[in-house]
Amino acid sequence: MLDPALNRAPQEVHHIHIMGVCGTGMAALAGMLKREGYLITGSDNNVYPPMSDFLHSIGVEIMNGYGPCNLEPRPDLVIVGNVIRAVNPEALALREQAISYLSMPQALGRFFLDDKKSLVVAGTHGKTTTSSMLATVLNAMGADPGCLIGGFVEAFGGNFRLGSGKYFVIEGDEYDTAFFDKGSKFLHYRPFCAILTSIEFDHADIFTDLEVIKNSFKRFVSLIPPEGFLVACHDDPVVREICGQAVCRVIYYGSGEECDYRFGDLRLNGPRSVFNVTAPDRLAKQYSLAMPGKHNGLNATGVIALLSVLGFAADEIKKGLASFTGVRRRQQIRGEVGGVMVIDDFAHHPTAVRETTAALRLAWPERRLIIVFEPRTNSSRRSVFQESYADSFHGADLVVVREHVPLADVERAEQFSSEKLVSDLKKIGISACYFPDTDAILDFLGEETGTGDIVAVLSNGGFDNIHQRLLTRLEEKSSATPKGESPR
Repeated sequence: MLDPALNRAPQEVHHIHIMGVCGTGMAALAGMLKREGYLITGSDNNVYPPMSDFLHSIGVEIMNGYGPCNLEPRPDLVIVGNVIRAVNPEALALREQAISYLSMPQALGRFFLDDKKSLVVAGTHGKTTTSSMLATVLNAMGADPGCLIGGFVEAFGGNFRLGSGKYFVIEGDEYDTAFFDKGSKFLHYRPFCAILTSIEFDHADIFTDLEVIKNSFKRFVSLIPPEGFLVACHDDPVVREICGQAVCRVIYYGSGEECDYRFGDLRLNGPRSVFNVTAPDRLAKQYSLAMPGKHNGLNATGVIALLSVLGFAADEIKKGLASFTGVRRRQQIRGEVGGVMVIDDFAHHPTAVRETTAALRLAWPERRLIIVFEPRTNSSRRSVFQESYADSFHGADLVVVREHVPLADVERAEQFSSEKLVSDLKKIGISACYFPDTDAILDFLGEETGTGDIVAVLSNGGFDNIHQRLLTRLEEKSSATPKGESPR
């Protein structure tokens, strides 16, 4: 084990080394520290574009692979990503050389949160979208926030910004912090205010059941000081239960009469939503958002509620929200060729899949909706959600499911079955197909799709660049189709 006495930043820091630097959050932290003037080096096993290109562009030296040599010359501080295990050769060298170390969440707090009011967005679903909305609207209103978010925010051209204002927006992840700290990351984020979107069982690789997850969220909300605010989704019964641990004022948002900020009257026009929010002591005000679906409208309502209690005017919030241009990989339209629209979405948990499918169905009710699903996370590749997934694709005209990459350390009987999901979907009247790999899916879609189709790809990974490869095939197909004939 590492020496707990060295789990701190020394008084004088010039050179910082980051282990696991190519992760989304770690690369963002590297960029923030680099802009603050520190010498940054990093190491990772997965050094490839686009993250490697970004790090090289900002002057971060990256070592490919882990080893003691990466700690030469000796850094003043090492930041250890949660991808690193205790047996990692570089982690062993870190222990032997007795260098000061921090986890990523600790480093964020130490270097960027001391003089800020931390606004943390937490919950099983919607963290990336909601925190991106919050940061974007704050910036549009001139508050110049800092932020660190787990997705590429279109308005910022990245997933972080330093900002000179008093607020710092953080996507609060409940995943574990590091091999030497198994508590959730968000426990280090010093929340002054928080938005809590939802709580369900997830991350089956680190949480044994829902009760363990609830305990982590209870600890989190108890950190909000009495002068802060907890903005919580009243529609979620587990969220309501957790709010009992708060020592601060709780502001509820949702679709019910009991909510302080009530969402309703949703209308969709393609990818844009229009909805009303009824707030305390005033009539409903209409808002517009460039993302479809009730779940996105609810996420926006949480943002509206928090900004309102912080003192921002409703008209300013409305204007800022209308300017939100989205987050990469959240219902992102990648292109449309030959009348076929290709959409990229991060959904992987059964609830997220269900809400995304429903949102796309509402947005384009007249078009054929094809959902392509890749089970890729540690949880989705386990059998824990096998039955739930079968109830998550209502509204799709066709579901295409890829075989998952097996988990090496989990018994096969305890792993997810893509073939069973396809069979279960067919039993309830939803057309579905199983394919062993991405190439087979591309071959199928190249022949199957035609004018008017929407192909939504749901995965938390790159899915072998299926989006661009499909668009390329559609271009080839469209150019080869005689004029006047349908590409299908």
